[in-house]
Amino acid sequence: MVDNRVVSAQLREWVIARNNPPSVAYVMLSALAAVLSYVIASRFRLAEAYWAPMSTLIVMKLTLDAAFPIAVQYVVGTALGAAFGAMVGAYLHPGIWALGVAIALVGLLCVALRIARSAFRYACITLVIVMLVPRSTSGGMVALHRFFEVSIGIAIGLAVFACWQRIDMKFPVKVRPASPAG
Repeated sequence: MVDNRVVSAQLREWVIARNNPPSVAYVMLSALAAVLSYVIASRFRLAEAYWAPMSTLIVMKLTLDAAFPIAVQYVVGTALGAAFGAMVGAYLHPGIWALGVAIALVGLLCVALRIARSAFRYACITLVIVMLVPRSTSGGMVALHRFFEVSIGIAIGLAVFACWQRIDMKFPVKVRPASPAG
């Protein structure tokens, strides 16, 4: 039998931040960066500009040092997935078996090149989107758009984050610990 108190305590442990909760400034910065990346991607008339803010939010970490490696892996993975998706779409009839072959091939390439597992995941996500979402344009155009949508989001997220860190270093916000409830 499962003890509900143990499960509840475990869920709280996974969700409630003890050491590093988001600040109001971080929340506002994330919102600003997501909106900015969407506006820029929309200005380029990319078909699915909503991928830009999603990419922005993925790379927004608590420090630029933590965000940058994730951003590089995301760009590499997206480029691999877009390229494979375009190639497979040009030579094979799109479908679930072609997707399986493409995932296996991109995975084997990642193994051979010793590419990070997260970049492989991003490549697979891009593959699925490029190959399985029906569109009226060619697979190559979809792949190119996907790469630019994601890259714009990453670039904006890193740029806004880098600017914020410089501002935050000049004018750090002092946080007072909460007073104990009496």
